[in-house]
Amino acid sequence: MLSKIQAIRGMNDLLPEQSPLWQYFEGHIRSLMSRYGYQEIRTPILEQTNLFKRSIGEVTDIVEKEMYTFDDRNGESLTMRPEGTASVVRAAIESGLLHNQTQRLWYTGPMFRYERPQKGRYRQFHQVGAEIFGLDGPDIDVEAILLTARLWKQLGLTEHVTLELNSLGSNEARAAYRERLIEYFSAHMDVLDEDAKRRLHTNPLRILDSKTPEMQNMIEQAPQLLDHLDDDSRTHFETLKSLLDSAGIPYVVNPRLVRGLDYYNRTVFEWTTTALGSQGTVCAGGRYDGLVEQLGGKAVPAVGFAMGVERLVLLLDTLGLVPGDLHQQVDVYLMAFGEAAERQAMLLGESLRDALPGLRLQVHCGGGSFKSQMKKADRSGANIALILGEDELRDQKVSLKYMRESLEQQTLNESELAQLLAERFPNAR
Repeated sequence: MLSKIQAIRGMNDLLPEQSPLWQYFEGHIRSLMSRYGYQEIRTPILEQTNLFKRSIGEVTDIVEKEMYTFDDRNGESLTMRPEGTASVVRAAIESGLLHNQTQRLWYTGPMFRYERPQKGRYRQFHQVGAEIFGLDGPDIDVEAILLTARLWKQLGLTEHVTLELNSLGSNEARAAYRERLIEYFSAHMDVLDEDAKRRLHTNPLRILDSKTPEMQNMIEQAPQLLDHLDDDSRTHFETLKSLLDSAGIPYVVNPRLVRGLDYYNRTVFEWTTTALGSQGTVCAGGRYDGLVEQLGGKAVPAVGFAMGVERLVLLLDTLGLVPGDLHQQVDVYLMAFGEAAERQAMLLGESLRDALPGLRLQVHCGGGSFKSQMKKADRSGANIALILGEDELRDQKVSLKYMRESLEQQTLNESELAQLLAERFPNAR
């Protein structure tokens, strides 16, 4: 016997029993993006490796350790996208979407990072993100946050997530702060772990994100970026907070929030939860005003965010916020007995689908006894079973049985049946 081939570690199948929850989440996303005037963009999974080195930063963990990179047959270095922003920026530049225009774009799809798989965090994972180009005021930063806050409200997550904010200032202010941090951390070399020592002169802001217990007291005493902001960034941040206050969105200012990618400046934010243990961030984003120019376009201000689908689906499931009827895939199950009835059942099924385009109707295939077909009708979750046998065929009628209610079985002609189903399932019309 040949050995079974298994999925690659950290790259999981999405099984039929799981997909309804994903569809539920994705349906909310698609509707919400449309309501805010965002247009969908789809980019390739494979990109030139330099796209991510130039955007994310060569000394980040993603580029140094986590990217799936290989040479193709022409010797060109390609990478499976580890995040979505760089690809969207590349596509927007290449397609001329940013020439004297503002753009509100959104995307969804798989990303890839080689890291240790754990619950809610996989090597192939899915993100939903939004990228806005051409607007430099704090009002568009606030809109991005309001959009995500509305999503939490719709999903019932508002009480389970916390908004954290910080400002990284201008690139010049950040560079000056970077030197202050190097000076401070260099005076505490005996406390730094190996990872922090490696980052000291390449990406010292990431040391502020360290979770090493022995370093926490030293990190708490480190200079704060908010104390070193340029005037424009300070005004931007104060206006941002004021607008959020006016909108009734609570937040926490976290001076240690720096994000893991090099392209951020000014506003950065995260939505976090305590319901998933250590995997606390469910959505994150901020400004990246220099990235378009960094990737070869004309300087354009930009802001965006991304959220992990696996983590949010897990959060909904963990908190019991999944609608009760979510896994019901069928409204009506049509059974038939005998060759002539089976042929007629196929035609009846198509006729009902024509009359009621939204009706979820499954026609039984494969024959079987009345008992076995009824079992399958029950397992389907259908509220109504339709029966076509010799008697029904002779009388040109259909029997209707209520599967979830104590109502009497009925026998109807086809036009009466369509009318009754339209009344029972108003969304099917």
